[in-house]
Amino acid sequence: MAEIKIPELAESITEGTIAEWLVQKGQKIEKGDPVVELETDKVNVEVNAELSGVITEILHEEGDDVAVGDVIAKMDENGEAGSSPAAEEAKEAEAPKAEPTQAPKEEAKASEKPAAEANGNIIATPAARKRARELGIDLSEISARDPLGRVRPDDVDAAVLAKNAPKAEKTAKKEANPARTEFEKPVERVKMTRRRQTIAKNLVNVQQEAAMLTTFNEVDMTAIMELRKQRKDKFVQKHGVKLGFMSFFTKAVVGALKEFPLLNAEIQGNELVVKKFYDIGIAVSTDDGLVVPVVRDADRLTFAGIEKAIADLGIKARDNKLALTDLQGGSFTITNGGTFGSMMSTPILNAPQVGILGMHNIVKRAVVMADDSIEVRPMMYLAVSYDHRIVDGKEAVSFLVRIKEMLEDPETLLLEG
Repeated sequence: MAEIKIPELAESITEGTIAEWLVQKGQKIEKGDPVVELETDKVNVEVNAELSGVITEILHEEGDDVAVGDVIAKMDENGEAGSSPAAEEAKEAEAPKAEPTQAPKEEAKASEKPAAEANGNIIATPAARKRARELGIDLSEISARDPLGRVRPDDVDAAVLAKNAPKAEKTAKKEANPARTEFEKPVERVKMTRRRQTIAKNLVNVQQEAAMLTTFNEVDMTAIMELRKQRKDKFVQKHGVKLGFMSFFTKAVVGALKEFPLLNAEIQGNELVVKKFYDIGIAVSTDDGLVVPVVRDADRLTFAGIEKAIADLGIKARDNKLALTDLQGGSFTITNGGTFGSMMSTPILNAPQVGILGMHNIVKRAVVMADDSIEVRPMMYLAVSYDHRIVDGKEAVSFLVRIKEMLEDPETLLLEG
């Protein structure tokens, strides 16, 4: 029998929840076949079989929490599809048995006194050996408290308790319910997904650990909308992707980060780590919650390159196909609440980053121009949340003003971005 275990997933991921079994008991699988889909804090990942064989036992159900190293199923490397342990036992029962010999008498005689185990020179009392066999524990795993090194029954019991302690603790946590409020009227209780629990935990941690402030401004989107109108058809024909707003905002953010590098930093202990790269996270809403895939080296990409990267990451996010590498290592984040009609909001930092830009919906408003005339212009409110521990208000405000200036004169993005 071989065991299927939860493998090492990533340095920061130690546990997950079984989202879906991709195999059934009695099914034959090949090495490398996906066995189960695991929901982790960040992405869903598939656990693949390391050997070929037949699934004989599934030890955890969908919805169970499991940790790295846990055995989730067992398989028979020599089994046939549709076979089961009961069938295998029946076959063994039908097999011819060897004639009894004098060995049982010799074993009984040997068990009357402590002797060395054949596989490990372990000295144990007969009662301890019997207890170990009953509990299915190897004597070599037991630490004897006897000064002479002799394993006794209480040593066996202590070893079993120590071995089962993590599982007992895990079960206790699973069964423990937080304070529940009972309602007289109908309610529906739905277990939070692991990702939603992680999002909730991270957002609370940010609020508690960072000195988060937000500054606001507004940007006149006239120039960008005119430019998109003029170039959109040729852009699609040439690059095979639409010219959206996100490439303009990404370019503007990169240009501003180069002028105000502390917004592209993070705190590690008592050190400031100022990043000399521009990996921009783009927040994407999915059915399971918000994820932030990263556009790598955005400063080196063209407008078309940024649009293609964002489109690809968005599709992967909604199809639950994001890899851990797609989510790690961002230096600054952009989130667009305007997609859902938000006029103004305060974005929360994506720790350990110290800055995030919030975009909102475009609304036509009456604007007083430089010559005191009044015109109707497409306006968008912008918000930058920042960690005041390392970013001063003056720097954050100037950063946002610089973004505004570049967006209102989009031709400069080719130079500044």
